[in-house]
Parts: sequence; structure tokens; C-alpha cells
Amino acid sequence: MTISGQAPREASAMSDLDSQVPYWDAAAATKTFTHPLHLPWLDGIGRHAAILDYGCGYGRTMADLRRSGFDNLTGVDTSPGMIARARRLHPTMRCAVLDAPPALPCPDAGFTAVLLFAVLTCVPGDDAQHRLIGELYRVLRPGGVLYVSDLLLQHDERNRSRYESCAGRYAGYGVFETGDGAVCRHHSRERLSTLLSRFETVGTRTIPVPTMNGHTSTGIQILARKPAAT
Repeated sequence: MTISGQAPREASAMSDLDSQVPYWDAAAATKTFTHPLHLPWLDGIGRHAAILDYGCGYGRTMADLRRSGFDNLTGVDTSPGMIARARRLHPTMRCAVLDAPPALPCPDAGFTAVLLFAVLTCVPGDDAQHRLIGELYRVLRPGGVLYVSDLLLQHDERNRSRYESCAGRYAGYGVFETGDGAVCRHHSRERLSTLLSRFETVGTRTIPVPTMNGHTSTGIQILARKPAAT
């Protein structure tokens, strides 16, 4: 698989709202990501299996995987700033800027597992989310797993107010603006189930997650399997 080191903006298959590269480039040096990696979900995967971290950020989850013995890891992200930080922190890791998200320059069925950690929350559009999940389905081998970690709709007053104030500006309840300029999305369980309808759900966990801006939200992790070929 060949992935180039720079992302031409005109080639992007997503709208600016669904990639927000300038925001993530500016945030690359300061944000800390916290979604936990539940390693028992990967117990059945060989340590040499090909694993993709889509939206790898600065390589935190890839580093966790490597410490656990996985040695065939690829990370991609839309943000050159995030990838630059990843390369500084983990110079031997294979990670690169994604040229035309969500398209991946790799063949069908090339990965045994794909991680999608706190990515859907950063891709607020319905169509963009469906294209992303479809592309990950394509690159997973039959029987491979997609490990999603994201945020559910929150029910506190602060979040409800954000959802309601943005409802007329963006399509879909749960889309909101952060105080520092990002547009994000929280999801109902039904929405996530719809997105993953082509997969078989293997496991689900509900967890508290510290957010990148210092709050605590209810997160969800889903392990989904691409059906084996028949």
C-alpha cells in the first residue's frame, strides 16, 4: 500500500465540514485523546495481522497496539499536523496523511482489523459517515473486525442546549459546535446501528470518556465483524 505524505485539498472527497483539517492542524500540538483500547477484544487477532487505525491522530492507539505486540500497523489521518506529531513521537511507525478521505489507496480485503476511534464524532454529515463506513467495509477481509469507539448523545443540560442551538444550522440532532471552533456530533445507538448494519455486532461497551476539552461524556465501543464470505 502506498500513501503519500501530503493531502491535496482539492482531492478531498469529503466536505470541509466533514474533515475540518485547519482545526485539527491547529489542535495537533495540544489535544490529548483518551478513548481506551480494550485489548481483550483483539485477543483472537494474530500479532502479525494487518491492522489499520483510521483517524490515527498522533499515534496514541497505535503505540498501545505496538506495546501489546502487534507489528503490522498502518495509521492514516486527514490532518498533516497530527501526522507530523505522530512521526515525531513514534518515528518508526507507518502513518501518513490521507489524500482523499475516505478513500484508501489499498486493495479490497487488505486488513484483518480496523480501528475507528473518535472519528465519527468528527465527521458530522450523514453521507460522509456512510461513505467512510463503506470504505472500511471494503478494505476489511471477510471475517475481519471493525472496532468503533465514539460518543453517544448526552442528556445533561449543557449538551442538550448545544444540540438544540445547532439543530437549525446543521442536519441531524446531536451536531454541535465546540467552544474552540470544531463541529462535532454525538450519536444515538440507533444511528450507530444503522451505520453498521452490514456488520455483525460482536460486542458493545458503554464507558465514561474524558473529552479533549476537559469534560466527561458517555462513550460507546462497538466491535463489529464483516460477515465471512459464503
